[in-house]
Amino acid sequence: MRILLVSDVYPPEIGSATKLMSELADELAARGHTVTVLTGWPSYKLAEADRASEFSERMMEGAVQVLRVQTLPLHNSNFIIRGFAQLFAPRQFWRVLKKHERRPFDAVLVYSPPLPLAFVGAWAKREGARFVLNVQDIFPQNAIDLGILKNPLAVALFRGIEGRAYANADVITAHSDGNRALLAAANPSVASKLTVLHNWVDMDVSAKAVRNFRVELGLQDKFVAVYGGVTGPAQGLDIILDLAGRVRDLSDLIFLIVGEGTEKAKLEGRAQAEGLDNVMFRPFVAQDVYPSLLRSSDVGFLTLSPRMKTPVVPGKILGYMAMSLPVLAIVNRESDAHVIVREAACGYTCCSDDLEGAEKLVRSLYACRGEPLMEMGRRGRIYADHNFSKAKITSSIEKILA
Repeated sequence: MRILLVSDVYPPEIGSATKLMSELADELAARGHTVTVLTGWPSYKLAEADRASEFSERMMEGAVQVLRVQTLPLHNSNFIIRGFAQLFAPRQFWRVLKKHERRPFDAVLVYSPPLPLAFVGAWAKREGARFVLNVQDIFPQNAIDLGILKNPLAVALFRGIEGRAYANADVITAHSDGNRALLAAANPSVASKLTVLHNWVDMDVSAKAVRNFRVELGLQDKFVAVYGGVTGPAQGLDIILDLAGRVRDLSDLIFLIVGEGTEKAKLEGRAQAEGLDNVMFRPFVAQDVYPSLLRSSDVGFLTLSPRMKTPVVPGKILGYMAMSLPVLAIVNRESDAHVIVREAACGYTCCSDDLEGAEKLVRSLYACRGEPLMEMGRRGRIYADHNFSKAKITSSIEKILA
């Protein structure tokens, strides 16, 4: 098949979405498909080593053709600029695609957010492609829940885009049962198009570890709880600072936050003002050394703001499990991460509005150092291999695209 993958981010940008899309592109190409990725210009979530790199509008990266589009800032800008950027992006993406590709595609998979990119899928469908919309965050509902989207006209506009996106798609995939149920309840007219497609993870990722972050950061004798990813309002990372203040007596426990985002400066300022020397901030690390960051840690943690009301499952949880890293998930009540962690028995989970409960879990994990903690990690890897392996999920995607 000639397959088009549409995503606003792609390596060398860093994040769960870039990792998912690059792994999918490479796996589909390895299976003999002709794969084109249509994506944004690398500009935001970059490791230091990649900031000086030069990029072209069209590049061959292995067997995958990558078309990059310069747009208004889609990330790390105020929400008004980001909203306009999302509205303008589909036409900009389509223009670059038609500049380099005249032949129609057999199938197109659009990663959402940003939801307006679904228009690219609809236009490709007019030329004969089967259009699959991969919904990760349920927008605009998540932005409404977080208080980001308040203006009634803006809400109506994006609700309209949401309705058209779902109506145009041949298949709509959700990454958990809870997300599928929520979409079906809110959009009964497209319930028959909905299917669960779990996110995937490269189970061979552990072989790529190349650096010892414990030595680099001077953490040889520390118990390291790592967070790697975006530091935005949805993540609710203030929870970690709250916890850090409550567990100061665990003198060798360090919360290591590795990433960038709109909330990072505020978080760093608060940590400094409160003297939280058990919290350490570092910038993004390149995707190929991210596994070694996890290998250098004892626990992988993730948080979601309690204001979130959708069942979102942060992609980083699968990366932790693939690396046999025990999981501490402090997430909103609705998140299906609770189900995954409980079923896998790979760590602990609690609701993000239960700070006292979260503190108890941190202390429990700290007390489990050694074999009990390692056993949690092993169970997580086994569960991820059985349910979320790249090979298994890609086979499901092939059937959906066909």
